[in-house]
Amino acid sequence: MQVRLDKRARLLDEGRPPYPVTVPRTHSLADVRAGWGHLEAGHETDDVVSVVGRVIFLRNTGKLCFATLADQFGQASTGERLQVMLSLGEVGQDSLDAWKADVDLGDYVSITGRVISSKRGELSVYAQSWTLASKALRPLPTLHNELSEETRVRQRYADMVVREAARAMVRTRAAITRSIRETLHREGYLEVETPILQLIHGGAAARPFKTHLNAFNQQMTLRIALELYLKRAMVGGTERVYEMGRIFRNEGIDSTHSAEFTMLEFYEAWADQTTVANRLKQIITDAADAVGSRQIETPKGVIDLDGEWRWLPLYTGLSEKLGREVTIETPLATLQSDADAHGVEYDPAWGADKLAVEMFGELVEPDLLQPTFVCDYPAIAQPLAREHRSKPGLIEAWDLIIGGLERGTGFSELIDPVIQRERLTEQSLKAAGGDPEAMQLDEDFLNALEFGAPPMGGVGLGIDRLIMLFTDAGIRETILFPLLKPQG
Repeated sequence: MQVRLDKRARLLDEGRPPYPVTVPRTHSLADVRAGWGHLEAGHETDDVVSVVGRVIFLRNTGKLCFATLADQFGQASTGERLQVMLSLGEVGQDSLDAWKADVDLGDYVSITGRVISSKRGELSVYAQSWTLASKALRPLPTLHNELSEETRVRQRYADMVVREAARAMVRTRAAITRSIRETLHREGYLEVETPILQLIHGGAAARPFKTHLNAFNQQMTLRIALELYLKRAMVGGTERVYEMGRIFRNEGIDSTHSAEFTMLEFYEAWADQTTVANRLKQIITDAADAVGSRQIETPKGVIDLDGEWRWLPLYTGLSEKLGREVTIETPLATLQSDADAHGVEYDPAWGADKLAVEMFGELVEPDLLQPTFVCDYPAIAQPLAREHRSKPGLIEAWDLIIGGLERGTGFSELIDPVIQRERLTEQSLKAAGGDPEAMQLDEDFLNALEFGAPPMGGVGLGIDRLIMLFTDAGIRETILFPLLKPQG
């Protein structure tokens, strides 16, 4: 770094800016390859172009210097690279000496010259002049000295420079989010934005981040879900609405959980849990088409998105695992005995319904490789879901499990404001009793429901977990700049 800092100081003393405002550029590297990639070995043209790129290879030998420029997020799907050549006869002694003295790996440069194909058939720009575009003061990592996983996520900018997989992740994420929006737009959904700073946290069972709004001298929270404001929009008559935005939950961080993550929620009037399940299936298969294949290779086997998307009632799945029938009527003591036998930890204060949900998550869910809508949950699972129309004690709600991991959840939405008030009051009492994940009573949301909301189905999809499905990466790899524990 000191050598590079000294070069920067020398350039300034000589009146040559190490960071000019503009440099010559007439073509991208991809443009050059597209326009002249057909040249045969040894063929030269009189076509003059100006290109820019980061120097990722240097070979300075006598009267002829070679370099490779990279445009890692150019028009090509994986970026582009192009060779440049500087010769004494073309640029002159002073310019060639300056190149050798000034340019390091990692610098951005502009090269103006003729497009040729070298004797070895390498498409190149044969320089007539060059300009330093940006001096890199910190040496870049190389593939021979790879970044550790920890350093990769802390210094994503460096990771993206040296590792194609990191750049591919950015492109994959962009393709998936674009595909989701295109699918929803095609189906007549409106995209809206709802508050991130909120007076009351609700829409999920999660611990919120708390903050303070000085202007109102008011305690606030960061949103833990998108649901309650999107339902307000449904009351207003949007009928099909969605938001894709950041969610904040002050909870554990591991390979599948982040305190800050991206959620898609969409709601559709005159729909139920089955309607929105089919909508989510379309979203996911469209995303698969956008980034690769509907058959996903995993260590546990191939996930076939074109195969059956099974509907599995929770108690049916638990019964299959335990080898005997389990229902919502199964006594708590019996479930506790089963949990002990299978090594499932639980809180003795939990009821039978809560324990059944936890046991399913521990014993059944990890083995659900193919897309599965786990349905018919006990009412405790979703305070905002409608009671099941034909199965007492259950609700019309599902979790979509693919590859042993929950990817999204959906249900027939509860729209009766009287029952909703009862459920939220029960939640608020739990919160007052010290439950940090219980929802608070949102009087304004209840006021909205009292104006009348249409029957609807709703879905929440974790975007990061969907990207994990297609890339076989941990959640930290899918988020461009993940939240990390401070060093030191």
